[in-house]
Amino acid sequence: MASRSRRPEHSGPPELFYDQNEARKYVRNSRMIDIQTKMTERALELLCLPEGQPSFLLDIGCGSGLSGDFISEEGHYWVGIDISPAMLDAALDRDTEGDLLLGDMGQGVPFRPGSFDGCISISAVQWLCNANKRSDVPARRLYCFFSSLYSALAHGARAVLQLYPENSEQLELITTQATRAGFTGGVVVDFPNSAKAKKFYLCLFSGPSTSLPKGLTESQDADQATELAFTSERAPHKRARRDLLKKSREWVLEKKERRRRQGKEVRPDTQYTGRKRKPRF
Repeated sequence: MASRSRRPEHSGPPELFYDQNEARKYVRNSRMIDIQTKMTERALELLCLPEGQPSFLLDIGCGSGLSGDFISEEGHYWVGIDISPAMLDAALDRDTEGDLLLGDMGQGVPFRPGSFDGCISISAVQWLCNANKRSDVPARRLYCFFSSLYSALAHGARAVLQLYPENSEQLELITTQATRAGFTGGVVVDFPNSAKAKKFYLCLFSGPSTSLPKGLTESQDADQATELAFTSERAPHKRARRDLLKKSREWVLEKKERRRRQGKEVRPDTQYTGRKRKPRF
């Protein structure tokens, strides 16, 4: 019972829990940033997007834009929706590249049918299982969310929702409403025997049912770590990218190059690119 009392969902509505102080943690806490980035990387892996071409993705519960940053680094476009104004303000301050929308996913995602090639969500869906008002019915809010998400996805697209279910009953409630909305798929559990590393990913298919990806195990993680040490060429570049001073010339040039890879129109580089301008009065 002691661990349950520490669950954020029990402290009140998400728009109040994720205030300015909480949003600041997602910008400054290196451990939280690293965990969020790793879960986003895993979610994109489970999406199985086509290689070599940008996709248009929806980020549910985008928060301060940490997951969106990784999506942009991978060359994709994205739109994020979150219920917390403080978290979205933090995303704007960080100059994220995606479009941001303030909204309650329990009331549905307000997008045209077939708008997105895929959807990810990090640590958000379990919030719908709590009733913060008398009018809140978790099953109804979950169904509204999943049915609108099903409509917003292109036929055959996937949604990968990382979540922290409180118990098996809550997980069954979530999966039942997703199935009612038309999705197929299931739950992928990474590191099922680890108390800290265990992660749940709800993998949903909006088209014909395909085989469910397998979860990672401790032995697989060790093998991947060894393989990455020899074969990963992008990791040093990503670390170097994070070390760039924001708004510096190198930071601006790297951002422009990333936008060119995404197919966006970017002004040519000149000797004035990234220069510091004098303040205007």
